[in-house]
Amino acid sequence: MSHDPLSLDFVPVAEASIDEADVEAVVEVLRSKRLALGPKKARLEERLKELTGRRYALACSSGTAALHMSLLALGTSEGDVVITTPFSFVASANAVLYCRAVPLFVDVDADTLMPSADSLRAAVEMVRSGKARAGRLEIPARNPKGMLLVDVFGFSFDWDSLGWAREEGLFLLEDACEAMGSDCRGRPCGSFGEVSVFGFYPNKQVTAGEGGAVLTDDPRVWRTCESLSNQGRGEGGEWLYYERLGYNYRMDEMSAALLLSQLSRIETIVKRRREAYARYTSLLSDSSFEGVKTLRVPEWQGSFSPFVFVVLLPEGIDRDATIRIMREMGVETRPYFHPPIHLQPFYRELFGYEEGSFPTTESISRRALALPFFTDISQVQQEMVVDRLNKALAKLGHTTR
Repeated sequence: MSHDPLSLDFVPVAEASIDEADVEAVVEVLRSKRLALGPKKARLEERLKELTGRRYALACSSGTAALHMSLLALGTSEGDVVITTPFSFVASANAVLYCRAVPLFVDVDADTLMPSADSLRAAVEMVRSGKARAGRLEIPARNPKGMLLVDVFGFSFDWDSLGWAREEGLFLLEDACEAMGSDCRGRPCGSFGEVSVFGFYPNKQVTAGEGGAVLTDDPRVWRTCESLSNQGRGEGGEWLYYERLGYNYRMDEMSAALLLSQLSRIETIVKRRREAYARYTSLLSDSSFEGVKTLRVPEWQGSFSPFVFVVLLPEGIDRDATIRIMREMGVETRPYFHPPIHLQPFYRELFGYEEGSFPTTESISRRALALPFFTDISQVQQEMVVDRLNKALAKLGHTTR
């Protein structure tokens, strides 16, 4: 029986799924008075290894911190070139800049929202030949240091297509911050490249409040990241003895306990998100308006753990007006990702990027709209969202089928 979507007042764009077991897990830590560098963090790292098949895991304060430490542990330093995507949350490129290296962007494929293996190979050759530019910055001929690629929105990158990169001495760093529970050809996201990272912000599949993780099979990378996360403390953990410049990137025990509790039901969480994703797809296929495009799961992906539900609005539709109208009708939406990284004010100023630098990324960025999506979203709420989207498009003069 269909529900009346008009009976609801407001649907947020995201909402953490927190149950009583999560609350009790955090309270238990508070009662223990062991709030940092304790058993919850250690158990969490074991659980992350179980989920990904990695030999080593390090829980830390954020996905951004995980990216920064990973790049440093992989030897990234001033002047190095790291090939990456402009269609991502800004943290992925920022982490390259933290190392005083150069993020070299490669435009994405319209179907996958990620750079293709062919375009990445072409970028590598451009860098080696001295023909690569990052905006106005001319990059002298050199070998790129590596590639930082993103499993965007929970869609897996085609990691099997990059075997040549490792053979040519480039590191692969997997940003799986949006892909906990997804896989590529049967291997879990978080298991690819020399290093992988997760992020656990409240809008992710599972959350620590704030938090991230580094995963690797390389003991040297793991030891370096462990030291970097704790102010550069030596390998033996000796009190007030520091071997390198480090950071306060530790994860506290409350965050670790919350994430452990969430991971205890990861299969249920992913199942519910898949069901909600499929429901949106069905509702939108029955929508009155043509040209609203949903995203498809790549052919190389088996298990899909959706992070957000993004649609591409028809060309010519005012996306900002759509967001405003839907908000007025009680539905919160967001642009994803807009502006893309290279057109963010800081990157324009630093590198001189202009519109037209990466046409496909820019086209997608102008049209992408994230609808409310979270583990506990109800069918009634989803019906309301699609109803309001149809009404907003009608107000903007978009034609029906």
